[in-house]
Amino acid sequence: MVTDLVKAGYFLQVTSRPPPRDLRASDADRERVVAVLAEAAGDGRLTLDEHAERVQRAYKARTLGELAGLTEDLAAPSAQPLRLDGSRSVAAFFTTQRREGRWVVPDRLVATAVGGHVVLDLREALMQGLHTIVHATLIGGQLHLLVPEGVRVAVVTARQPGRAGSDMEPRAVPPGIPGSPLVEVRAFTVAGRVRVHTPRRAGGRFLGRIGRRERGAR
Repeated sequence: MVTDLVKAGYFLQVTSRPPPRDLRASDADRERVVAVLAEAAGDGRLTLDEHAERVQRAYKARTLGELAGLTEDLAAPSAQPLRLDGSRSVAAFFTTQRREGRWVVPDRLVATAVGGHVVLDLREALMQGLHTIVHATLIGGQLHLLVPEGVRVAVVTARQPGRAGSDMEPRAVPPGIPGSPLVEVRAFTVAGRVRVHTPRRAGGRFLGRIGRRERGAR
């Protein structure tokens, strides 16, 4: 039933945005890639000539896609310095699914947790807009948001899971600092929960607790 709801309503009427690969790269993005290239050269996966050539391309890169291509053969998708899969959905069925590191957050995102956990770590993420809407369906599951300072989160109760149409439009929310990013979570829950955290450091009690739960389930 939950799968049918996801297929039927979650991927309709999303707004048009440039694909993640076409977004402009920052100096910090270039340095992330250069760090991976240096590690690859240090352990012999790249020759010195290959390393020098890729570093030169990294500093000349204009888009995230150009940068991502330099490390695709050096690390698994989950370990890439830039995650540009462009997915608008995250689903956890009796497991834990994460989006973390330098990933592109679409302005509309679907999160489904059935007996599991979805972890959205926004501390290093690239947000495509100032107003991000997360449609969350939590059935015996939890959505965890890790947000940096300056990012507001508003959690509202959704009448139905995965509503399309007018339900996809932004709603009035409490005012904040002009220009500050807002993440609006529209949560349909059945014995589920949304938890919002502003961790002071990586690997704190919250992340460690989830990690231990995952290892214990294996």
